[in-house]
Amino acid sequence: MMTPQRIACLSAEAADWLWRIGAWDCVVGVTSFFKTPSEAAPKPRISGFSTAQFEQIADLQPDLIITFSDVQAPLATELLRRGFAVLATNQRTLAEIEATLALLGRIVNQEAEAQRWLSEFRQRLAPVKEVTLRPRVYFEEWNDPLIAGIAWVSEMIERGGGEDVFAHLRTKRAAADRIVSSDEVCRRHPEVIFASWCGRPVRIPDITARPGWDTLPAVQTNRVYEIDSADILQPGFRLVHGYEQIKRRLA
Repeated sequence: MMTPQRIACLSAEAADWLWRIGAWDCVVGVTSFFKTPSEAAPKPRISGFSTAQFEQIADLQPDLIITFSDVQAPLATELLRRGFAVLATNQRTLAEIEATLALLGRIVNQEAEAQRWLSEFRQRLAPVKEVTLRPRVYFEEWNDPLIAGIAWVSEMIERGGGEDVFAHLRTKRAAADRIVSSDEVCRRHPEVIFASWCGRPVRIPDITARPGWDTLPAVQTNRVYEIDSADILQPGFRLVHGYEQIKRRLA
């Protein structure tokens, strides 16, 4: 397989990873959701998450386009129809995330550097030790409708010392299958609430003002926290930052 020389990243975690492992020179365009590090040369913004600038992408002449999740499946389909080479991934668990990052390292011929970063990734996501009491945790991925956390978030909550109140939804790969009701959240009586609304700011007062939520321990003790989407909802190396926040809030 020829090593790609012109890669368009429609997912932020792929762009972040290629930058980390020394393949940034191969990247010709990125999603607007990628926060470019100050030390990295800026690249053209060519997509949102469910939208893309097809003509701008064509002008960049990529030899590989990387997409992520079922949400981007229509984009991947259209790009394939237009004749582009597309790598579409749909990782959901921490193990799948590791495998995907390792794959990207092989694709750009940076396996050694990828393994170095993956070693740090595993170390920084190690489970906390000696947990005596596990607080009940509700993670909110979206607010209308309410969507509980994706599998890797559930895993991180458990590794960080908490008990995911919707852990049984972990195997549901599509967001639509993780929709929960306000009453269901109340019945599970979470002691901590984390929220990250897929790229839009979380409004904590809106959460705490929901009917009946004033009875929740998390609300009564002011343990309702936002985690930046880039640190928790993008399945790449930046998850270590989200995990650090989870551990600190659950300690």
